[in-house]
Amino acid sequence: MFGLHVVDIIVIIAYFAMLLIIGYRAMKRIRNQEDYFLGGRRFGRWIQMFAGFGQATSAETVVTSTTMVATNGAAGVGAQAVLGVVYMPFIWMITPWYRRLRLLTLADFFTERYQSRTMAGFYALCQTLFFVMVAAMGFAALSKTVAAITVKPDAELTATQLAEKNRAIELSELEAQNYTNLTQQQQQRIDDLRRQQPQRVFSYVNKNYLIVAMAIVVLLYAVSGGLEAAFVTDMIQGSFILILTFMLIPFAMLRINSVFGTSGFFGPFQAMHRQLPQSFFEILGSPNVAEFTWYWIVAFSALGIINAASQANQLTAAGSAKDDDTARVGFTRGIFLKRYSNIIWGFLAMLLLVLYGRSVTDPDMVWGQATRELLGPLNIGLVGLMIACLLAALMSTADALMLTTAALLTHSCYRPLIRDRSEKHYVLAGRVFCLAYITGGVILAMTYNDVFGLFKLMLMFNAIIAAAFWLGMLWRRANRAAAWTSMIIMFFATVLLPLLVPLFPSVRQHPYLAKTTEAYVVTNTYVANDAEVADRQKDIDAWQTKQKLGQALGTCPQPLTVGQTFSRDYPMPKRSIFWQKGLDYSNQDQPKGKGILKVELVALQWLGWDLTKNSYSFNETLTALFRIFVPFAALMITALLTKPHDKALLDRFYGKMRTPVSSDPEKDKKEMEMTNANPNRFDHLRLFPHSNWEMKKWNRRDWTGQAWVFLGMAGIVVLIYLMVAIGR
Repeated sequence: MFGLHVVDIIVIIAYFAMLLIIGYRAMKRIRNQEDYFLGGRRFGRWIQMFAGFGQATSAETVVTSTTMVATNGAAGVGAQAVLGVVYMPFIWMITPWYRRLRLLTLADFFTERYQSRTMAGFYALCQTLFFVMVAAMGFAALSKTVAAITVKPDAELTATQLAEKNRAIELSELEAQNYTNLTQQQQQRIDDLRRQQPQRVFSYVNKNYLIVAMAIVVLLYAVSGGLEAAFVTDMIQGSFILILTFMLIPFAMLRINSVFGTSGFFGPFQAMHRQLPQSFFEILGSPNVAEFTWYWIVAFSALGIINAASQANQLTAAGSAKDDDTARVGFTRGIFLKRYSNIIWGFLAMLLLVLYGRSVTDPDMVWGQATRELLGPLNIGLVGLMIACLLAALMSTADALMLTTAALLTHSCYRPLIRDRSEKHYVLAGRVFCLAYITGGVILAMTYNDVFGLFKLMLMFNAIIAAAFWLGMLWRRANRAAAWTSMIIMFFATVLLPLLVPLFPSVRQHPYLAKTTEAYVVTNTYVANDAEVADRQKDIDAWQTKQKLGQALGTCPQPLTVGQTFSRDYPMPKRSIFWQKGLDYSNQDQPKGKGILKVELVALQWLGWDLTKNSYSFNETLTALFRIFVPFAALMITALLTKPHDKALLDRFYGKMRTPVSSDPEKDKKEMEMTNANPNRFDHLRLFPHSNWEMKKWNRRDWTGQAWVFLGMAGIVVLIYLMVAIGR
């Protein structure tokens, strides 16, 4: 059924049944909003660890890791590693913030710090849009992977599907040849096929139906049981995700040894270096990589660090711990677990590229093809377990984010409008918002199926509110007017204008907005390995075939031997500058922009910077830098020109943030009473006591924790080095 063995289907059904039972049992423990949205704030370190891991890891995390490596080699791992490694010291220091806020949602921070319920509602709506994108990315990633697992054989394809598959194979064969040795007609054919993006894999499963089915399961167990159900299943699902991480590795290594004649543990590493181009082992990017240059990685890593801290789910995870130290230790461990898993996924992606790199035109489907071909023949339920693992990864994120969104909308938007109702009423409202959230994610996933495109949008989105959060925590001069200025500028520049301007009929086809980067050819020098020797022989055979037809250009390529230095040309095609999803060339007279409009790049071009001369990667880097510098500059300049908030109000807020949280609610209540009576009792902990900055001095716990963090970071760096160095 659906291309799956009956044992696989049984495994999936059993997994669903387990989730529903957990949701039902947790539902009986819900008495109020805090129970529903924060699990009663009673979770310990293990729950916190898997909560952090589960929220940071979804189905798209695995697929995106594979996609990034498939298109960019080790640079795909390097991009995630730079972000992860640099962020970890910040995680250790800022996680206590969320618990010490002692709030139900992070939107309440804007009410308390800036004295604005309207700002809290605005934040809630922005985070809702953000989390809908995260849900859509997970649904799209999982649907693609399952589609690749449940693939139809050629005998069951329609004539139209078979013709599209043949075009995908043709594209793969053309791309395997040296670009400069192709005829002009073949070069044009590559450009045409790349724009068409022909599909090579057709599935028994309708991806839209699958997305709806997944959404229903998430709703049934998480809507009923609240955050307790979500976090308990996170523990179970976290274990499944770790199984997923290691499940395919031995099968892939054994298959590589069998196919390429290597042996032992080091054999697959040797095969990687023989079969993949050297550019795939450049961790910080390569000249022939369209996107992941070193400056792109640095800019997007900085943006990711700034934006992640302001995500509302950070408070949902850390704020549900019994005290701030539990939140800090558990959450940091969970994020480290995710970072190490990223490296393992990257390594596995490299192995899969050795086996399948040229047989899959959509890199989002590499993982699914590997599951089908490596685990499917065993018929012992491993394919079903893999699908269950991917469902676990998706739902461990979707459930917590769904509840975070529901809490934001209920507490910051609905409750201020519908006041003085019972706790039961507000819990019911939260469940309705859960339904709305999942519905939005489903609709977006069905209409926007580019996983990596959604990933980039998600990474940049929180620039709207990041400056107001960071400076509100660290700088007394940040005030309501300054925060609003920063938010409004970024909302117009990154959301409203990019979405609304293209609604005018002539905008998408305006010639000015059809500008592209210039096409060029990059020539790299390598030392030949087995795969490159074979590729050169294909180039020779192709040249000789064209010579017989009178179509050969230049001289015949020379044969290569293993170890010989040679150069290879890589075409860098034209890329749209202003349109997030590129240009549609179906109308040859005038291309049409797709996706959202990059307003900040339009402004730079209008101001006189000729972006057509830049590489695509550099232009993308400019969008990241815009989201880093503009909101902080706008907030700080406005704050210095306007009146600061009342000193007594600020003293109470920062006094609370310096008061540790006790696991005993009564003791914590007494500590806060003492702080309210004397908000300055912890002023000796301030690093700059006579300034407007609220950084704290590090104590022994901070220093020892950072030492462990840096050891963990060193382990990540060593793993990445070993991944690209072994077998060289």
